[in-house]
Amino acid sequence: MFAAERRQLILEMVRANGAVSLRELARVVQTSEVTVRRDVRALEAEGLLDRRHGGAVLPGGFTRESGFPQKSHLATAEKTAIADVAAGLVEEGEAIVVGAGTTTQELARRLARVPGLTVVTNSLLVAQALAHANRVEVVMTGGTLRGSNYALVGSGAEQSLQGLRVSRAFLSGSGLTAERGLSTSNMLSASVDRALVQAAAEVVVLADHTKLGTDTMFQTVPTDVITRLVTDEPPLHDDRAVTELQALADQGVQITVAGQGAASPGPGAEGNGPPGRRPRRMGPPGSPGVKGADDLPLPGQRRSHPPGSGGPQLRSAASLAEQQAAVGNGRIADLSPRRR
Repeated sequence: MFAAERRQLILEMVRANGAVSLRELARVVQTSEVTVRRDVRALEAEGLLDRRHGGAVLPGGFTRESGFPQKSHLATAEKTAIADVAAGLVEEGEAIVVGAGTTTQELARRLARVPGLTVVTNSLLVAQALAHANRVEVVMTGGTLRGSNYALVGSGAEQSLQGLRVSRAFLSGSGLTAERGLSTSNMLSASVDRALVQAAAEVVVLADHTKLGTDTMFQTVPTDVITRLVTDEPPLHDDRAVTELQALADQGVQITVAGQGAASPGPGAEGNGPPGRRPRRMGPPGSPGVKGADDLPLPGQRRSHPPGSGGPQLRSAASLAEQQAAVGNGRIADLSPRRR
């Protein structure tokens, strides 16, 4: 393929998806990342796209949101590795909230093996992934269906989350920077994500390296509210991504980097490190906030009664909040406020 053909194809991919990683571009045009990086620089010089950490985005500083079909084919190996590690954070009998997104959908598939789990979500895809899980209770928010990402949004979704308290929120987004935190391109999605955060004592962000350094229109989670970031290993020579991760760590975010191809022994199993390539510790030993596999999982909250033995139950978030209020939050503990 000639350089002009490569660059035209690269430009078409970025215009179709909003943001594309160098790995994905190299795979599609069947060349090396070094060559793709050179093509991206040339296209940036013409003002046709902007470079970002490990990828390329639409010009103008704020990327538009891609549709679900496009997102589902981007950075698939990275999302799998991130989901494997994130699932190790969840303990048996815990209550969590899981936001919408392709990475959180991957996480949900792994959570199906955690007994006694309660998952509150506004994502139809997350609920679908858990629909046949034994001893997992799925609690759906209300709201209006947003077809581009199969999520429930709007005032109905936000109101149904009032009064809930869970141990952790797992969220993804369109961009993540140390300066601004997690952000997304859609106002309604951002508003619901903020409501999900308010229901949780700790916030875990799942973001592959293509989102590092990318800033989009609506802030969802400020950096000082993020407890932990689970991401993938940045490409070689991507010093900017490592710099962004260190900036997040310097602000108190615990960072776990999952190696590509990592395979988890499964949520709830003894030990959290996969038998293959393990999440690595970035930087010298003792670097602030940068964690490896041995630091997992975070301490979880357990229910005061044994989990049921039946199949998944689908309930509304509002009904769960009413039950919590009636029993004095005995089922899902009202945990201590988030740090800072």
